[in-house]
Amino acid sequence: MIPGSNREESMPLLRPTRREMLALAAAMPAFAMPAALRAELGPPDGENPAHFRFALGDMKITIVSDGWFPQPLTAMGMNADEAEKLAFLEAHFLPTDELVGHTNHVYIETGEAKVLIDVGSGNRFFDTAGRLISNMEAAGIDPFATTHVVVTHAHPDHIWGVRDDFDEAIIPDAEYVIGEAEHDYWLQDGLVDRVAPEAQQFVLGAVNSINVDGAEWTLAGDGHEVAPGVRLMSTNGHTPGHMSILLESGDDQLLVLGDAITHAFGHFAHPDWYGSMDSDPEATVATRRRILDMAAADRIPVVGYHFPFPGVGHVKAEGEAYAFVPALWRF
Repeated sequence: MIPGSNREESMPLLRPTRREMLALAAAMPAFAMPAALRAELGPPDGENPAHFRFALGDMKITIVSDGWFPQPLTAMGMNADEAEKLAFLEAHFLPTDELVGHTNHVYIETGEAKVLIDVGSGNRFFDTAGRLISNMEAAGIDPFATTHVVVTHAHPDHIWGVRDDFDEAIIPDAEYVIGEAEHDYWLQDGLVDRVAPEAQQFVLGAVNSINVDGAEWTLAGDGHEVAPGVRLMSTNGHTPGHMSILLESGDDQLLVLGDAITHAFGHFAHPDWYGSMDSDPEATVATRRRILDMAAADRIPVVGYHFPFPGVGHVKAEGEAYAFVPALWRF
């Protein structure tokens, strides 16, 4: 049973329509830019690779996509002037009627450990996502050899993929790690009855995912070392117990952001913009600025979960703002 409710623990597959997703974050603005002003590339005739590999010291890193899904404009800069935000999107050759969220998962091979960051949304969210396991296999990675699964936070696109079609842990032999504060928030008694009706499916999905059969959770705090050189960093704000992951090998570092920063352009140029999915706007902005300052000053590359694939790049300070500089593709 869900704590504090009379709902059954299992729940039907949730495939929210675009209309339902937009309803979570208020109506779309009525004055989107005309399509003629867009500069979007057309879809390919066939498939593109859905993985990207590079080295970090002695670590082997692979970015694997779970797909993509549309987000409402209020997911970024709901506190911004709407005309300014639309002009910003147009200037950056981005759609002005919705945001596009890519889903960049980090797979880390270090010593005997094989660590996967987040498990995607499975077949319970958007039809354009849920491709993590098949894309791992296409990249030559055995998903079931994963030794550790780290969940940055319990939003649908990060944790709903933890359950297979039999409601059992998708990677049965892995150790599952989540922030203790994140775990406790979603499993608190009666939460599902206290949130807005449109958010209840998020609570149900989080609880059912955390309670999945076959997953033994390690509840971790700031600084917890998942495996040698893989350490959690508390980055609350987007959710109460959100975690990012700092990777270190020799003199090299990489910061896996999760959703601490979700837009590679808007949140760099306007770090004070927050979105409808940020549970604590003030904490979100403070955390974002702390991360951007650290990454820029220490020249630590970052991976953004929702950044354009593969989401790897650098943080450049520009006065009171920042810029995202994509890392060079290594052939």
